[in-house]
Amino acid sequence: MAILEVVSRKGIKIEWIDKVIGAGTMKDVYFSPDKKYVVGFYREKLDATAKDRLNSIVGVYRDKIIKGLNGDYWEKLLCWPYDIVEYNGLTGVVVPVYQNHFFFKHGSVNNDMLGIKGKEKNGKWFASAKNQNRFLHNDEKGDLLSYLRISILLSRATKRLHAAGLAHSDLSYNNVLIDPEGKNASIIDIDGLVVPGKFAPDVMGTPDFVAPEVIMTKHLPVKDSNRKLPSILTDRHALAVLIYMYLLFRHPLKGGKIHHTDTQKDVELAMGSKALFIENTQDKSNLPNLNDIHPAELPYIDVHKMPCTILGPHLEGLFKKAFIDGLHNPQRRPTADEWEAGLVKTVDLLQPCNNTKCSHKWFVFNNKLSPKCPYCQTPYVAELPILNFYSTRSAGKYLSDDARLMVYNNQYLYKWHSNRLTKPNERLSENDKKPVGYFTKHQGKWILVNQNLPELFDVINKKQIPIGKHVVLEDNVQLLLEKGNGGRVAIIQMVNK
Repeated sequence: MAILEVVSRKGIKIEWIDKVIGAGTMKDVYFSPDKKYVVGFYREKLDATAKDRLNSIVGVYRDKIIKGLNGDYWEKLLCWPYDIVEYNGLTGVVVPVYQNHFFFKHGSVNNDMLGIKGKEKNGKWFASAKNQNRFLHNDEKGDLLSYLRISILLSRATKRLHAAGLAHSDLSYNNVLIDPEGKNASIIDIDGLVVPGKFAPDVMGTPDFVAPEVIMTKHLPVKDSNRKLPSILTDRHALAVLIYMYLLFRHPLKGGKIHHTDTQKDVELAMGSKALFIENTQDKSNLPNLNDIHPAELPYIDVHKMPCTILGPHLEGLFKKAFIDGLHNPQRRPTADEWEAGLVKTVDLLQPCNNTKCSHKWFVFNNKLSPKCPYCQTPYVAELPILNFYSTRSAGKYLSDDARLMVYNNQYLYKWHSNRLTKPNERLSENDKKPVGYFTKHQGKWILVNQNLPELFDVINKKQIPIGKHVVLEDNVQLLLEKGNGGRVAIIQMVNK
C-alpha cells in the first residue's frame, strides 16, 4: 500500500496510507503509517471561506481551548484537528487517532454477529433500547452511573465550545464517541464548527437531533432572515436529546402521533412545527404506541413504566424545560452549564441496587415510603441517611441549596459537598478531588468519618468532631461541615425507618 506525504500548513511532514479507512458525509479518512493520527480529505474543493474556517479552527480556536487553560482536559473531550494539508487540489484535516477505550473490545453478542469488534464506539450504538437489549455485549453496556458520567462530560465539552462563542452545529450520537465501561466521552467532527456572524454551518444537522425551528425554515433561502440555521441554541436542543436518549434509551419526540399520511412529511412535522414531547402531561397525544414496537424496546419505550421522573427532580425539570418550555422557544432551552449542574446533583442522589443482576446497578433514590429500583423492582429495605445541604448567603442565614447526598456504604464526602462555591468541574484542584470524609455502618449505626474537615461540628450537641473521629448519623442531626463563605450545614434525614 502506497504511503503518501506532504508538508502541512504548519510546516510538518504529514504521511498517510493510500487506503480509505472511513467515509463520512463530506470526507474520506486515511490512517498515518504509525496510526497516531488520521487525515480526512474533503471530497469537494473548499472555497476561501471554508479554508478560512479551517485555519481558524486549527489555529486561533485550538490555541484558545486545547492550548489554553485546562487544555489537557479539553483535549480528551474534544477530538480537535491540529493541522491542514493540501493534496491534488483537495484539502485535508489532520486529527489525532481516537483513544483506545473508544474502540469495541468485545463486539456484539453471538460471536460478534455485527462485526463491530475493534471498531469505534459511535454513540449511536448505546442510545436505543433495541441495541442495548439485542446487540451489545454486557461488558460494553455500562450502567446508570456510566451514562450520567458520560452526559456530564458531553455537557461540559459543549459548555466549553459555547463559552468560546462556537457551536458544533451537528451534535448527535454520530458525532460523539462514548465508552460506558470506562465512563469516557469525546465530541468529534470539530472541523464543522459554526462561528456566529463569521462562519455559517455546512450542514443542517443529523436527523433526530435537528432543532424544530431549523426543520420548519429549511425551505427558505440560506440568507433569508427568517431561516434558522444551526447555532448554540440548536446545540442545546441536540444536547438535551442526547442526554435523554442515553439515560432512557428512547427519543423524546418519537411517539405514536401521526401528522400526515406521507411518511417524509410526517417526520418533518413530528420533528418540526408539530414536535411534541412524548411525556408532555398537558398533551398526551404523542404517547408511544406500545402495540407497534419491537419487544426489545420494552420496557424503556413505555413512559408509564419508565418516565423521566425516575431520574430525579433535577433532570425531570431540565427535560421539561428542554422539551416543553424550550421545544419551540429556543431561548428557554437549558444551557450546557445547567445540564452539567443538574447531572452532578443527580449523581449525588444515586443508590446502589441490592440486586447484583440489575442491568443499571444504580437508581436515583426517590425518597418514597417504599423505595425500589425502577429497573428491576428490587425494594430498598434498610434505613438510610440523607444529607440535606444548606449554606450561608448573607448575615449568617442558612438557606437550602436544593442539593442532597444519599449515603451508602463507603460513599465519600468531598469538598464540593462541604462548600457550595466549590464546583466538581475541570477547574477542580487535585487537592479538592480528595475525599474529606466517608460513610460506613459501624455497630449497626451509620457514621461519617472525618478525614479532612477541620471545622466539622455537631451543632445540636455543640461538639467538635476532630479529624480521624466519627459522628453517628441520626434524624435531624445538624453538622457544620465548613465555616465561612459558601460553607455548608448538612441536616440528616433518616428515611425508610
